[in-house]
Amino acid sequence: MPLAVTSLALPYFVTNSEVRLRSRVRVQSLSNDRESIILSSDSIPVKGTSIEEKEKNGDLVDGFVRKGEKRDGLVDGGNGRLKYTRVEKKRVKDVISNDLEVLWDDGYGTKTVRDYLEGAKEIIKPDGGPPRWFCPVECGQPLKDSPILLFCPGIDGVGLGLTLHHKALGKVFEVRCLHIPVYDRTPFEGLVKIVEKTVRLEHALSPNKPIYLVGESFGGCLALAVAARNPQIDLVLILANPATSFNRSQLQPLFPLLEALPDELHSAVPYLLSFVMGDPVKMATVNIESKLPPRLQIEQLSNNLTAMLPSLTGLADIIPKDTLLWKLKLLKSAAAYANSRLHSVKAEVLVLSSGKDQMLPSGDESQRLKSSLKNCTVRHFKENGHTVLLEDGVNLLTVIKGTSKYRRSRRLDYVSNYVPPSMSEFKRVSEEVGLLQTASSAAMFSTLDDGKIVRGLDGVPSEGPVLLVGYHMLLGLELPSLVEAFLREKNIMIRGMTHPMAFSGRLENSSSEFAMTDWMKVMGAVPVTASNIYRLLSTNSHVLLYPGGAREAFHYKVCQALLLISSFSVGLKLYILVVIFPSQSSNICFVPFFQMRG
Repeated sequence: MPLAVTSLALPYFVTNSEVRLRSRVRVQSLSNDRESIILSSDSIPVKGTSIEEKEKNGDLVDGFVRKGEKRDGLVDGGNGRLKYTRVEKKRVKDVISNDLEVLWDDGYGTKTVRDYLEGAKEIIKPDGGPPRWFCPVECGQPLKDSPILLFCPGIDGVGLGLTLHHKALGKVFEVRCLHIPVYDRTPFEGLVKIVEKTVRLEHALSPNKPIYLVGESFGGCLALAVAARNPQIDLVLILANPATSFNRSQLQPLFPLLEALPDELHSAVPYLLSFVMGDPVKMATVNIESKLPPRLQIEQLSNNLTAMLPSLTGLADIIPKDTLLWKLKLLKSAAAYANSRLHSVKAEVLVLSSGKDQMLPSGDESQRLKSSLKNCTVRHFKENGHTVLLEDGVNLLTVIKGTSKYRRSRRLDYVSNYVPPSMSEFKRVSEEVGLLQTASSAAMFSTLDDGKIVRGLDGVPSEGPVLLVGYHMLLGLELPSLVEAFLREKNIMIRGMTHPMAFSGRLENSSSEFAMTDWMKVMGAVPVTASNIYRLLSTNSHVLLYPGGAREAFHYKVCQALLLISSFSVGLKLYILVVIFPSQSSNICFVPFFQMRG
């Protein structure tokens, strides 16, 4: 009876691209019968201990045995034969989480470029193998029904370009990264077929899920080529400074000189290219807290640069001379191949372009791609360099969420596909709106059941469904303070009903930066529709509604809208927000919550 076996990738690789990778041991029958079987033999070690020994100890939690559970399946029948016993379907509990807690730890800032360089030093050791997929251990176990994300690397080919984002992406994606060995000489079309084979296999296994292709520089051409060849597959492309503009590179005149460069001097080339490809200062500021005093920030930046710069010499091993010359030819063919097939790309595309890209004209290229592709969104990061995914200020998962690109099915669902904000996102939003919060000086008050008004949000139920209804006293500028207070005091994420214009994309252009409307989506904003309100309340959410909309924001009458809301809210916890902005003699924003009983 044929069996398919998957196991934990240690430390970096699983070389079989046709096996669905998981972080737990899994044995699946491929025969025609429908009985599930497991292998219980001491011939398969798990971290130095056999599965049988782990079963006896009852501590194989992330595998297929848990403490106190009944164990059946294949048992040793002697002479290498296995006896079969029926497996109870309820024997294995599903340990995969269905959702994330509010303000979860996404790990952003715990990894730096130095971790990338040290990991690359280990992963580039030649083994004679072909290009292959691997699962970063830091990604861990994703949420249930998470889509797959395939990362196509840049010119380095290492596959660790998402080092800063592994932990965050690993929560909501099944992450796999493509590794192209240093001395591999697979042509571009061969690499396209490798990625295409995996894409088609994943689509066959989960036809209703999107497949994410994240391409950095050279990998952007690879992702576009695969999308052009497979327009019938639901793909979402995320392209970080794609190399489709390679023929217009600022460094184009220097490339022929590399062939004539003596071998003794080549060790300095990758070191110099590192300053062209990325901004060392932005790389070194990834793990520096912005709220630190300037003196401590400068001191920590100096320490980070001092620790990082010696590691850059390892780039000579990642891209030796022969490999660099090969990669430049590969880039030329990749750009030509992708550009000739842009008209065939039907996938969703998100382009991340940098304002300080010294290697490619990424800003101009993002404009061209937006006009050439049918469904393309652009976010411009004016302070970042070519290696934008290794620099400070760009959290890839935050960008995906803020541009409404995250979904687990063919249709975007703002309710079921919502990923709550992480702690790093909350801190970043607090920095973005800090001045506004200081100006409004908001103080929160709520009303208890006995009618007593108390400072804070004790009078608001912690369990939903709760409908918060208010009006735009000053164009809704009190909203950041309101959302921040609920998160800080009650660990509750308010789902704000927002004007559909914020989700339409009509306000975007080819140089749009990650702005306030994107942060609104990250923090739970939902297009205001009757069905969205109903579905949010059915999931016991705290929903915030300003029923007057844009008309009321300019101080038209809102009383009729409030009465309409209260008329159909019988049996629902309904709170009217009365917002009073500070007067000239006071710096207090008074926000009482008056409970209305049906």
